[in-house]
Amino acid sequence: MSTPNILFLMTDQMQGRVLEPDNPCQTPYLDRLAARGVRFRRAYTPNAVCSPARASLMTGLLPHNHGVVYVVHTVDDDQAVLRTQHPHWAERLTEAGYRTGYYGKWHVERSNELSRFGWQEQGKQAMRHDWGSVNFSLERFLESPAGYHPNRFYGVCDQPAGERGMGEKTDAALGFLDAAMEDDAPWCCFVSFTEPHDPFYCHEDAFAQYDVDSIPLQPNVHNDLSGQPNLYKRSAQVWSSWTDREHREAAACYYASISEIDQQFGRLLERVERAGQLDNTIVVLTSDHGDFLGAHGLYCKNIGAFEEAYNIPLVVAGPGVAEAAVSDARVGLQDVGQTLLELVGAQPLGQIDGRSFAPVLAGPQDASDYQQGFAEYFGGRYIISQRLLWDGDWKFVHNGFDYDELYNLAADPFEMNNLAQDPAHAERLETMTRQMWQIVVASGDHSLFNTHYPSMRMAAVGPGNSSY
Repeated sequence: MSTPNILFLMTDQMQGRVLEPDNPCQTPYLDRLAARGVRFRRAYTPNAVCSPARASLMTGLLPHNHGVVYVVHTVDDDQAVLRTQHPHWAERLTEAGYRTGYYGKWHVERSNELSRFGWQEQGKQAMRHDWGSVNFSLERFLESPAGYHPNRFYGVCDQPAGERGMGEKTDAALGFLDAAMEDDAPWCCFVSFTEPHDPFYCHEDAFAQYDVDSIPLQPNVHNDLSGQPNLYKRSAQVWSSWTDREHREAAACYYASISEIDQQFGRLLERVERAGQLDNTIVVLTSDHGDFLGAHGLYCKNIGAFEEAYNIPLVVAGPGVAEAAVSDARVGLQDVGQTLLELVGAQPLGQIDGRSFAPVLAGPQDASDYQQGFAEYFGGRYIISQRLLWDGDWKFVHNGFDYDELYNLAADPFEMNNLAQDPAHAERLETMTRQMWQIVVASGDHSLFNTHYPSMRMAAVGPGNSSY
């Protein structure tokens, strides 16, 4: 068989749980894709913010090593610098003779010069702050205090998906595919949508697929956050006036937006299949991070280390990949590029924080070597720091500003019972704290472990403490 092609499908702010069989979100094309490959239940973003996560995907590095720790369009130039000494996996594909094309949201760094990073053909999208002339109904605005503009948070619009941004990106990608599939060279087509990122909006036909009253509320939507960081409670106040009906309407718009994504991605998959190239094409579906979607009374991401924001969809299908499999291997966006390079026989990225999970794709039932996961959050424009560690069924969150968090995800999948202060779990807490610090030190996370000043030592064990 010839060198495999790659079709990379990426969304923005899509929960991993939407692909679970019991989720109300309707995604027939993505379900069909999962039936052809491996779906990862424990895939995670290394940072629940767009730019850091996307830069990790491209470089295989954690954010503290690639340098992008904030959303690049909201900070000064010197805070939005991607360290360019690190190769991107698209560069390796170019070196291996691939024809590469990137269509849609970039948001990795500010230059938007994608050719510097291995993407030969491109239809990138700049960030914008309005929704043009689209008319909305079922509008829900966030009430804002003096000095702030009111924000539209969800709604139904009069413009079909094919005539909005996602349709335009799909059309551009189809143009690339039509040309590339006539060529002898292998190709890689990356298609990146901005949806279902807030504001959650969709066409009225997509919204009509969902019965708002029958959409289940998340089990933790009314969690009062007792025993959890006070900053979470402050953030939840933004949505504290919402009724259950409004939570359901927001979820319906979110799911309907994903259903529209499904249809557009389906156009791409069908085009490749009609050309007879699907069996020789590795298809990847993922997202940069998730959305709380009402969990713990929260929406969006950023403040809050909960699974709804950090657990992401990940499906891989194609040659050399098992079919109709579900894996509990814990993998991250920083692992994806190295995996693709191994699958197609290209030169690896070198010394990175990620690692290939190609062995899991061939044998998805053995996840024993993929039990740990790690993520970090730098607070955006707020001075807070978090580090997240998953190990088996357990999750630890180091908060440099408040309570630490410890959850047993098997017993408490919706993270309503913080065990960090429970003496019965003191040994587990200390073990995972040590593991977290070992990763921080080994990966060169200087922002956390070079805290020589005594008042900045925020952990019971760690660098600078005799018990480390």
